[in-house]
Amino acid sequence: MPTVTVDGTEIEVPDGATVLQACELAGKEIPRFCYHERLSIAGNCRMCLVEVKPGPPKPQASCALPATQGQEIRTDSEMVKKAREGVMEFLLINHPLDCPICDQGGECDLQDQSVAYGRGGSRYHENKRAVTEKYMGPLIKTIMTRCIHCTRCVRFSEEVAGVDEIGALYRGEDMQITTYLEHAAKHELSANVIDLCPVGALTSRPYAYEARPWELKKTLGIDVSDAMGSNIRIDARGREVLRVLPRNNDDVNEEWLSDKARWQVDGLARRRLDRVWIRRDGKLQPASWDEAFGMIAAAARGASVAAVAGDLLDCETMFAARRLMTALGSDLLESRQTGMSYPVGNLAGVNFNTTFAGIETADAVLVVGSHLRWEAPLLNVRLRKAAKRGAKIFIVGPYWDTTYAAEFLGDDASILHDLPDHVAAAMQSAARPAIVVGAGGLVAGAHGPALALAHAWNVVRDVDGVRWNGFNVLHMAAARMGALMLGFARPRGIADLAQAAPAVLLSLGADEVDYTRFTGALKVYVGHHGDKGAAAADIILPGSAYTEKAGTYVSTEGRVQFADKAAFAPGDAREDWTILRALADALGVSVGFDSFEQLRSAMIAEIPGLGVDGLVDFGPLPAAESAERAGGTIVYPVKDFYLTNPIARASATMQRCSAELLHGENLAEAAE
Repeated sequence: MPTVTVDGTEIEVPDGATVLQACELAGKEIPRFCYHERLSIAGNCRMCLVEVKPGPPKPQASCALPATQGQEIRTDSEMVKKAREGVMEFLLINHPLDCPICDQGGECDLQDQSVAYGRGGSRYHENKRAVTEKYMGPLIKTIMTRCIHCTRCVRFSEEVAGVDEIGALYRGEDMQITTYLEHAAKHELSANVIDLCPVGALTSRPYAYEARPWELKKTLGIDVSDAMGSNIRIDARGREVLRVLPRNNDDVNEEWLSDKARWQVDGLARRRLDRVWIRRDGKLQPASWDEAFGMIAAAARGASVAAVAGDLLDCETMFAARRLMTALGSDLLESRQTGMSYPVGNLAGVNFNTTFAGIETADAVLVVGSHLRWEAPLLNVRLRKAAKRGAKIFIVGPYWDTTYAAEFLGDDASILHDLPDHVAAAMQSAARPAIVVGAGGLVAGAHGPALALAHAWNVVRDVDGVRWNGFNVLHMAAARMGALMLGFARPRGIADLAQAAPAVLLSLGADEVDYTRFTGALKVYVGHHGDKGAAAADIILPGSAYTEKAGTYVSTEGRVQFADKAAFAPGDAREDWTILRALADALGVSVGFDSFEQLRSAMIAEIPGLGVDGLVDFGPLPAAESAERAGGTIVYPVKDFYLTNPIARASATMQRCSAELLHGENLAEAAE
């Protein structure tokens, strides 16, 4: 480890560190625009200038200069001060005076650094350069005259997203950043360039001119648009959620977020259920809570009751529902709405055991029945990192446009029993082999054969003294692992519930169920949007969306995380657990809690793993099943990335993304 001196303080820095990183280790703030920790070094902006001895008698760009033994680095000399002022003066030469109307105002690196490191005046009196706006799709608003050519957006698209959609044209003063032929950016992570842009050149189109950052209440939350449990910050003004931003968590989403997670939130204000409804004479009509509870109590008296948990639920709601069902003497609980029935006796067999961060180090990966770009875009980013490190990736399933080199083996699940020799050899010889079974694979019966392959290839082993578990199941529902921990699963899935013919079916935000299988049941829907479940319901009890309640969520890698309440539900809608608690009174049973704190305490006492912030240890893999031969064409369950849940389907932004980016409708002319 080399030793360097930063402003008179001697420190040791890791091998391969840059001078900029050495300065930060010494506690010095180094201004920058183009440098970003997760992107390659470009050295474009020259804002990070420092003085280094031994070396040339001029300021040097610290982001691109390696730290070496014996360097003396000055970040506060007069030379450095004047050099930074000069760079800032050049950056501002053509920058328009848009700050009062710019959406980046208050969150702008250029604003902050011009105050801290700028001259306070300009000596430039020539004509300013102007650049026409570029169309980058329904999510990204461009005002390219503000662009300072840091190329962060270009490097993100190429290096992280793996889609070469943004690049630079021309040279020098004529240089322009644009998409290919000015088409929309179509990948699932495109809006991350808004966060990366250090000026106001790329801002959010849906959020344009909506609010200033100091007007917003910021709440820590967990994303529910997929099963990865991405860490988010929910920004709300009053009762309205205006935007969602990613939070930094290197173990989960790093600092990225999918476009759906970021911009489905405008659906929170549309198609909302804000009062009780009862179906009379085939039509839903407004009613009171007492009327609804009375009808449910009458139907449930002496009869069987079943409950189905939806994909967006928190663990507290499901635990409250389970307590209610237990009090009623029923064990008819299910969360796999579409009919999947894989074994859940040992949750290690249905967990993403490698972890998201761990999959980056895999050197051979077999993906079975998963369209990763649509089912878990941020996991696809991790797999791209593995591929860039040299991992061999094989995919069983229909073709999709990967962002890395991968070999498609076919779309029939029976391939797992007759893998090509080179695939088996690659998996057996790998130091860190991994298998990822997606929802398409689970439906096709591939879980058992994949588990057998995991044991045959010995994917659970010690590597360099660290335990490696390469067997993974990738769920798509944010509530799935929590539901399985809480026992929301039957041996034959939802078929068991349909065969039991319950008198009352309690649907907890379950919008993907085939309700025609429950024609004789009183269908009670507890949810927040007028979607498929509400359309089939006999009674609707308005609940809260994920931003409107505190809750516990378990990701597909078994990571327990906690979210806070960011806003209040509209109208008569209530938090789900309070509805279930009141329903227990109407049914004349006790559930053992009267407050959210009591509910969470009871849940943790019964399932201690739900009280620990972090990964749950589900133990060793289950033994290989003596399953029937898998067969049949694998079909991916997600048909439209932007419309996978009731919030997204209610979102005008997601509807537009679906129409323009997936179905080719030309909406560019109506963009402004």
